[in-house]
Amino acid sequence: MNNEAKFQKLVQKLQKTHVSFHNRPHFSRRNFLNLAGAGLTASFLSKNLEGQVIKSSNVETKNTAKNVIFILLAGAPSHTDTFDLKFLDGTTPNDFNPTKFGSGLFPMGLMPNIGSQLGEIAVVRSVRAWAAAHTLSQTWVQIGRSPTAALGDIAPNIGSIVAAEKRGERQLSQRFPSFLALNSNGAMGSGYLPASYEPFKVTPAATGLANTANPDGTARFEDKYNLLNQIDGNLRVNSPISEQMNDYGDFYKSAKGLMYNSTVDKAFKLGAPDMVRYGNSGFGNALLTAKQVLEANQGTRYIQVTVGGWDMHTNIYGQTNAAGVKTGGLYTMAKNTLDPALGELIKDMKSNGSLKDTMIVMMGEFGRTVGKLTDQGGRDHYQQQFCLFAGGGVKGGKTIGQTDDAGRVTVDAGWSEGRDVRNEDIEATIYSALGINWTNIRYDDPFGRGFEYVPSANEGLYKPIHELWS
Repeated sequence: MNNEAKFQKLVQKLQKTHVSFHNRPHFSRRNFLNLAGAGLTASFLSKNLEGQVIKSSNVETKNTAKNVIFILLAGAPSHTDTFDLKFLDGTTPNDFNPTKFGSGLFPMGLMPNIGSQLGEIAVVRSVRAWAAAHTLSQTWVQIGRSPTAALGDIAPNIGSIVAAEKRGERQLSQRFPSFLALNSNGAMGSGYLPASYEPFKVTPAATGLANTANPDGTARFEDKYNLLNQIDGNLRVNSPISEQMNDYGDFYKSAKGLMYNSTVDKAFKLGAPDMVRYGNSGFGNALLTAKQVLEANQGTRYIQVTVGGWDMHTNIYGQTNAAGVKTGGLYTMAKNTLDPALGELIKDMKSNGSLKDTMIVMMGEFGRTVGKLTDQGGRDHYQQQFCLFAGGGVKGGKTIGQTDDAGRVTVDAGWSEGRDVRNEDIEATIYSALGINWTNIRYDDPFGRGFEYVPSANEGLYKPIHELWS
């Protein structure tokens, strides 16, 4: 941890002043006319406004994954009761069955299905959140920067950047959205990027994707759709009105591509036996859908799945019912919800060969207090946390980083930077796995100041955790 103090000084030095979105300069008609009258220089600048990346450092990406499944454990799970287990006599339930994993312990009794897949999993235990506030930190995790920092209020979701970067790889026959958000109605969107990079938000169900057939039948629907285009199609294609109208046209076209499509039905409809295997839960349905969508190979590259219920200020160890079964708290969320779904996902993807091309990333927005429970039988907000990785070339069966005996602080960072891992480092890791240069700066933001994929990455402040691959 020799580099943590040096890192904090560098953060302060590189910190950029935040200005409210509504107080920032805008691209007005006068700005445009001035630009148009500036000749050659204007030609160069206008290309920047179209989104060309014009600055990046020469770095080597891992480029070992084609897809990412990002699981957000909303509410923040206790790290010391799950993936950085600290068994405390008289506090930790004995049925957690602590089992050696890497440099620490894993609660095999609480999560036996995930435990059976530890050979595919790497857990980074030296992660530390910047803040311990739910909304702020959940946003931070998704956009890879402070929501209160410069451009933070218009920053795209990591998945939107992935969708933009991978657009050129899409085939004409691929109909699914590049960025899919399951059980994630609150997922951050595309920010200042075009609406075509927004997450497609779905709540999975056994019946499949809703509204993909018209009650009047295929022929009548085609008649209606053609009539619509005759009336106002010219306003939504190369629109003379606004880019937002072009977005409407793209939405109509994309939505129509999902209708009367047997591939859509196969990917989004869920079979009862599989739903049971995945735990018969909304989260299980989401991971099952994610697996089927990637199997369809229809252009989806980034899938965000959210599972809430981890904000356990009270009753974290649940209670025993009349039948002698423990329910509530971690027994509901970890044992009955997370464990069967994630365990089956890894097992299925390993079996069908897709795990080698898909990196699974799972984390909460922060961790929870350590040691003995509070008087309410729970744990409060705390910044130390973990991040789980699997697939996409990641070497499993190991832990990176180590905390002290109580899980309060990192005592061994476990990676080359010698400091706590931050959200921005995890963002850089995702980009590197997908072959995206994490130091890219694109100048199509509304203010022309340059949007950094990972803040201050060009200055070397944040880097991927490449030790995951070694």
